[in-house]
Amino acid sequence: MTDTVPQLPEDDEINLLDLLQTIVDNLRLLVLGPLAVGVAALGISFAIKPTFTAEMSFLPPQQQQGMAASMLASLGALGGIAGAAAGLKNPADQYVAFLKSNSIENALIDRFKLLERYDQEFKQDARKTLESKVKISAGKDGIIKVEVDDEDPQFAADLANAHVDELRKLMGRLAVTEAQQRRQFFEKQLEQTKNKLTQAELALRETGVNAAVLKANPASAVAAVAALQAQVTAQEVRVGAMRGYLAETAPEFKQALTELANLRNQLAKQSQQDKGQGTAQGDYVSAYREFKYQETLFELFAKQFEVAKADEAREGATIQVVDVAQPPERKSKPKKALVAILSTLVTGFVLLLYVFIRQSLRNSAQDEETATKLQALRQSWRKALSKA
Repeated sequence: MTDTVPQLPEDDEINLLDLLQTIVDNLRLLVLGPLAVGVAALGISFAIKPTFTAEMSFLPPQQQQGMAASMLASLGALGGIAGAAAGLKNPADQYVAFLKSNSIENALIDRFKLLERYDQEFKQDARKTLESKVKISAGKDGIIKVEVDDEDPQFAADLANAHVDELRKLMGRLAVTEAQQRRQFFEKQLEQTKNKLTQAELALRETGVNAAVLKANPASAVAAVAALQAQVTAQEVRVGAMRGYLAETAPEFKQALTELANLRNQLAKQSQQDKGQGTAQGDYVSAYREFKYQETLFELFAKQFEVAKADEAREGATIQVVDVAQPPERKSKPKKALVAILSTLVTGFVLLLYVFIRQSLRNSAQDEETATKLQALRQSWRKALSKA
């Protein structure tokens, strides 16, 4: 019985020697072709107008909360109100967003007449062109950099520096810093409380009792109720502000609700004690209580308004320019050597792919079955082109 040797299937894998032979056969094309394209790309790069990049950097206003934090802590409930209106998490990112806003971009377009310079009809298109030429980034150190590309080095430097000028103008219209936000908040509350205090004083006078006389008499119970009522109002405003940035399940929010409930209970007990007074005194006691309530709120808001103004003046929303943009002396684009190298490499890869595909088609044409399929594919391709 003779052993039969099994027939091994024909090896269809790519033969590395065949690939090497294909490369050697087309070595002239693969070497001279990329070199010719690289030299041509280098020559074309000399004809392209150079682009210059001007760079400026600045430090945005820093938050100063030491004095404000100590004053707000002494207020308790009112401290939470201003806290809801302030507190910037990442000032650098916020100022980057300001620099990329339509307000600043439109101001730059009008200032430098970019519609004519970029040959655009609408500001929307000019903004897109401007954004393609300006790069704004914030580093981990908090310093913001503005890089501007242009064919004119002086114009690039002027446009980069103008970003800070327009940012200062925008900040003059917005309450950006923590002190500005607190000042704006307490200014609004102070104006509202002032009007209510005036109305309370008029109502007190209508009762026939002079406010100065009431202050001279022992009215500690009425004053205590007015103080409690002011605290309840302040806590209610705080809870309302917290709803905007905290979930109802948050521990801080639940604690604020508990404090509000306790203050309301204390106010209710104090009010029940005052019901024993005669009806003859009821009018002026209620009026005096309202007057004291509004007076207490007015004093609290006035104190915080002055603190916020002082902090704002000290903070000054000052933008500190680290490096002023100067007209660049060297061009940044095009990088001729890089253009030539990339062109050479890409051309070499394309030609190498072309050589392999061409050799594969030649080998396939020698096989009868493959040649038939290729012929059918050519016919189908011609029909598709003729219909198109």
